[in-house]
Amino acid sequence: MKKKTSSLAIVFLLIVSLFVPAKPASAIDLGDIIGVVGGGLIVGALADEINDFINTVTLNRGAKNEDTTKVVPIVSLGQGARIGAAQVSGPKDAVEKTKAVAQLEVRFKDRFRIEILIPVDSANPIKSFRRVQKVGLSALVDYKL
Repeated sequence: MKKKTSSLAIVFLLIVSLFVPAKPASAIDLGDIIGVVGGGLIVGALADEINDFINTVTLNRGAKNEDTTKVVPIVSLGQGARIGAAQVSGPKDAVEKTKAVAQLEVRFKDRFRIEILIPVDSANPIKSFRRVQKVGLSALVDYKL
């Protein structure tokens, strides 16, 4: 069942990406919302497989993570909508509370672009959320459209 869900989520996102035209980063429309939902489906469907893959790679490179890990969606707060995921790690109870990573993009002295990544307890950026303490990011995941 999990493989079928993964395949359906990927097909859905691919179809959406073919029909959603490119636009300025500041515009958010129905296509963005569909893309983010589709991306969330992909992250949810493939999270365990991506997490296992990352853990295998780090183990093979001699950099094993001894904390609990899981993959969650990245929720961008700012201009435009984006699809992404991150592997978080930390104590088991804190990792279980983590539902997403909030991404804030800011400028510093007009020359530096800073992306702030915060593990949070909600995947809904409209709803209030809190930072999950003792959890850090151990990997970023990009999906090529």
